[in-house]
Amino acid sequence: MKCTETVSPGSEDNDEFNVFSDDESDISGDVEEFDPTDIYTMEDFMDEEEILEKLERKITDNIKTRSAADASGRRRSRRSGGTRTIIPQNREAGHDDIVANYFSEKPIYTDIQFRQRYRMTKPLFLRIVAALGDWSPYFQQRADATGRYGLSQLQKCTAAIRMLAYGTPADVLDEVIKIGTSTTLECSGKFAQGVIECFGPEYLRPPTAEELEKILEENESRGFPGMIGSIDCMYWAWKNCPTAWRGMFTHGDKCVPTMILEAVASRNLCIWHFFLERRVHTTTSMC
Repeated sequence: MKCTETVSPGSEDNDEFNVFSDDESDISGDVEEFDPTDIYTMEDFMDEEEILEKLERKITDNIKTRSAADASGRRRSRRSGGTRTIIPQNREAGHDDIVANYFSEKPIYTDIQFRQRYRMTKPLFLRIVAALGDWSPYFQQRADATGRYGLSQLQKCTAAIRMLAYGTPADVLDEVIKIGTSTTLECSGKFAQGVIECFGPEYLRPPTAEELEKILEENESRGFPGMIGSIDCMYWAWKNCPTAWRGMFTHGDKCVPTMILEAVASRNLCIWHFFLERRVHTTTSMC
């Protein structure tokens, strides 16, 4: 389709803007018939993809090479620096030993021996283990990325109880329970925190008005009106007493630094007051 000439009246100078020639119409028709595949073919696209893939593989290989070199350098620095040694521990065997000793249908040791070694009855210990498992995932047995299960609840709670009940060093439990030193210390801290949060509202509290009235009535019937509980004091050996303080805290008949444990308990064995005092002794004797 060709355009006709249009000339505005009285303006012959605008012919170059108002007149469309046949040559310009032919050029616009050529533009409409342009096909991009005539310039960028499928072969060109495949060649470009191959070049990009080669470049990607080269970059990936360089990253892997640098990562391997950095890892080997860190391993060499660790070996030369004398850091900790990883010991393969049979955690599964440690759990099986605890179950066979105390928690199987026919345990090796009796309930009396359990009471002596755990400082509590077996139902109470299992109640604490279950409560801590619900309190935090830390006390739940979970699998790692390789599918191997970690330490069980019994192992972690047993390690914490042994340290609290016997004052056992953390590295002693590695041979029996198959638990490392740092993990044992961590278990003890989380065990104490979990017991406080789980059982604190029920047991770590002052007596209520009803309980206090009942305690006063029981003590009055025993001949002690107005008494809440009986106070008892005992000397507790202070093993980690600083050397400069040993003379001040050593009692004459004890021969070792001690602290005084003060407790008030009622007849039903509820401890309503607990205080650990560092009392300075003015006189000492040589042992």
